[in-house]
Amino acid sequence: MKPEQQAQLAHESFSPAEERFNRRRQTVGLFLGPLLFAILLVWPMPGLTAQGHRLAAVIALVLVFWISEAIPIPATALLGPVLAILLGVAPAREALAAFADPIIFLFMGGFMLAEAMYAHGLDRRIAYAALSLRWVGRSPARVLAVFGGVAAALSMWISNTATTAMMFPIGVSIVNHLRESQPAAIRQIRGFATALMLVAAFGASIGGIGTPVGTPPNLIGIGVLGRTAGIHIPFFRWMMIGVPLAAVMFLFLILYFRFISLRSGRFEMGGAAHALQELRRLGPMARAQRNVLAAFGITVLLWITPGIFAIAGLADSVFAKAFNAAVPESAAALLGALLLFVLPVDWRQRRFTLTWAEAVRIDWGIILLFGGGLSLGGLAFSTGLAESLGHWILAWMPGRTPLAFTMIFTALAILMTEVASNTASATMIVPIAVAVSTAAGVRPLEPALGATIGASMAFMLPISTPPNAIVYSSGYVPITTMIRHGLALDLFAFAAIVTFVLLFGSIVVG
Repeated sequence: MKPEQQAQLAHESFSPAEERFNRRRQTVGLFLGPLLFAILLVWPMPGLTAQGHRLAAVIALVLVFWISEAIPIPATALLGPVLAILLGVAPAREALAAFADPIIFLFMGGFMLAEAMYAHGLDRRIAYAALSLRWVGRSPARVLAVFGGVAAALSMWISNTATTAMMFPIGVSIVNHLRESQPAAIRQIRGFATALMLVAAFGASIGGIGTPVGTPPNLIGIGVLGRTAGIHIPFFRWMMIGVPLAAVMFLFLILYFRFISLRSGRFEMGGAAHALQELRRLGPMARAQRNVLAAFGITVLLWITPGIFAIAGLADSVFAKAFNAAVPESAAALLGALLLFVLPVDWRQRRFTLTWAEAVRIDWGIILLFGGGLSLGGLAFSTGLAESLGHWILAWMPGRTPLAFTMIFTALAILMTEVASNTASATMIVPIAVAVSTAAGVRPLEPALGATIGASMAFMLPISTPPNAIVYSSGYVPITTMIRHGLALDLFAFAAIVTFVLLFGSIVVG
């Protein structure tokens, strides 16, 4: 799905009251941001360098614009570095270097693979294949688990918005089939429909934390830790904590809805037959789909090969070290994406798996946002602003332990992501977590990981994240229901993230 189509689908899901709230928020931000920028620019700030003082004003403007979405979020990401250059905070080469960070190219390669998967319907085929299994369709609980499981698994590799947008019509089709075949069980079916919609959206958000490419906050956290704290997290090591954490949260999600939404009575699903019918309509697997699977499989293999070496006890071998140096994650992602341009679909007509017209439909806005966030984060450290901010926040903190820091920044990220995009939330919170932890003499890994993962836990409102808005448009999810269930998920997510990060955070760096 094109980024503009994803945004339009989410936009159309808002109620009139939510639309009015968004307009007011944008209007307030449009005036508040420049006002705050001007005040901080002339306000005395002892202890800061001149560059740090000006950068503080720039960051304040950027934060207000990101939270309010006064102008498009990617445009704000460009505004920050440009203002830093104009105000003499840093030269253009330094301020814009982050837009060529290797992780940017990891984004690009992953996005192109996801676009090919969507363009050729491979993700839809995977969903129907899973739902068509005979044992799956016999009970609502199993359909719920597999439906959400497919969303979570796909979201580990493609965006949660695209995943939800793909699962949404499948879910609506299942519900419509049930309503038509069993009109007497309409009350039970409606409860099942609510659970099915929310499991798709929440499962997609949860699945995204499993891999570095699953959702932008993961790469933002990895990038910030690498550039500002010197902590480098390999692909497979992220998965060592991300996949188990996602599995625990998904298990809670399914059990929660199993006992909350499916307790009002039973009904016959017939889901396997319906899914099998849809799968047959898709026909046999096309050559383009096989090509996408091949490119995707090669990319994933290259990503996890260092982990295979480690499991085999060969991590310190000459070959393993040479492989790691020659095939970083970004190069593997680009290699997989480039294969799509040479694997033919029809050699006589010179048609290949992915065209450039399809490739440029990736979400360039997220890439710009990531680059802008890295730029401002790096400048905050080089100008001394991050250190000063860290000492200021420390004066107000009740405790200076890894537990306290991890809890505070995880909670802050979860709260922030309910009103701002997960990418913007991670971009704002993670650098602060690193700065404050470093200033306090606490290892920044755990607080930064907590903030990174917490930024993806947007469950309470339709405006929190596009997947929520998409399923809200179904009419089966009242906003009060989303808030109630979302709060339960937020609370469990907070406890799970803090526990996993503190107990197992060290495994991501070996």
